[in-house]
Amino acid sequence: MDIIFSLIIILFSVIIHEYTHGWMADRLGDSTARDAGRLTLNPVAHIDLWGSILMPVLIFIGTGGGLIFGYAKPVPFNPYNLKDQKYGVAKVAIAGPLANLITALFFGLFLRFVPGLSLVLVSFLAMIVQINIVLLIFNLLPIPPLDGSKVLMPFLPYNLQTKLAQLEHYGFILVLLFVFFGFSLIIPVINFLFGLIVGI
Repeated sequence: MDIIFSLIIILFSVIIHEYTHGWMADRLGDSTARDAGRLTLNPVAHIDLWGSILMPVLIFIGTGGGLIFGYAKPVPFNPYNLKDQKYGVAKVAIAGPLANLITALFFGLFLRFVPGLSLVLVSFLAMIVQINIVLLIFNLLPIPPLDGSKVLMPFLPYNLQTKLAQLEHYGFILVLLFVFFGFSLIIPVINFLFGLIVGI
């Protein structure tokens, strides 16, 4: 039951994350996501077989239910179409994590202030909050191609921007290395935010 709940939440959360990237790009003048049929909350348009289903299940089983993580197909956008050429990419990048933050706050405050909830509903709401906090913190890491690197990019000197962009060629490997060897570094931050939002 936990893994079913977790998969439903992962799908819901990563779809909101990717949709919001596309929505922000669209607001800033780039219709690529809309033209590709990706400016929608329909799961079919966003599901990635590996990232949205198989990887979350394997991580959940491999960690004995201690961790679940996944992703949807990235929403395409053309940075050259954005009206804001300096900060546009950063705005598109930050939109996804902010959507996860808003989702975590909404369900967390509901959990915190609405009395008389059943244990099943409390568990479900707590998982929504936790998974969205994980997506928020993880995606804000300054590791290419994660959102955090794109948010950071326009604030760096040109030579550092170039070096960070070059790292994107090794992005998949860097992300995997962090998941397996560095994830414990962000667990205290995740737990702190979870407690802060739900009031424990």
